[in-house]
Amino acid sequence: MDKTKRLEIKDLDAWFFDKQALNKINMYVQEKQVTAIIGPSGCGKSTFIRCLNRMHETVQGARSAGTILLDGENIMRIDPVLVRRRIGMVFQKPTPFPTMSIYDNVAAGLKLNGVSNRSQLDEIVEKSLRQAALFNEVKDSLQKPGVSLSGGQQQRLCIARALAVKPEVILLDEPCSALDPISTGKIEDLIHELKKDFTIVIVTHNMQQAARVADFTGFFLLGQMIEFDITTKIFTAPEDKRTEGYITGRFG
Repeated sequence: MDKTKRLEIKDLDAWFFDKQALNKINMYVQEKQVTAIIGPSGCGKSTFIRCLNRMHETVQGARSAGTILLDGENIMRIDPVLVRRRIGMVFQKPTPFPTMSIYDNVAAGLKLNGVSNRSQLDEIVEKSLRQAALFNEVKDSLQKPGVSLSGGQQQRLCIARALAVKPEVILLDEPCSALDPISTGKIEDLIHELKKDFTIVIVTHNMQQAARVADFTGFFLLGQMIEFDITTKIFTAPEDKRTEGYITGRFG
């Protein structure tokens, strides 16, 4: 089945001061599919995903060049605040706001966007927590601090917070690296559910995870995109020897 290209990345370069972190990345992200980015540490995976919603440039000395099209519109030329409303991000380490309740963590972005009606907030908070497969676990303790939850629950809370502002694309930067296997399984199940409604890009150091959750996979090495294809092909019949070497554990 042909899918729509939600994101198109063309000749993307990125730097930290004078050090080039990404070199002419060209790929696409299909609508309502999961795209995984794999590769050894330091290959540019996280830099790449942070470029996709203009977070990279918030770091001192960081800059990028090239074209990133979201539904045909070059996000490099529009207000990054507007970009981040459309392209949400969940980081490697769960980052609930420490002084806020579970409810207020989810509602934070909505309030910043001017939503103040309590019944509307209640409705969106519940829907977001349900989408993040967390509501049934916290429905009786919404006023407890977000940081009182377990690590896996905190990560799902952060996903609910991202979902609340209704993004079109969700970026997940190694969302399971700090989690136990049971919590990891819940996040992976959640990713399968979320792709029914959202376009997802996940950075992962876990190749088995990429094989389980992703429809497409890109292999990065030393800041370059070595190979990009449907996941089954990347893992069973890669075209580049470097991809095969990484997947079979000969390096990385």
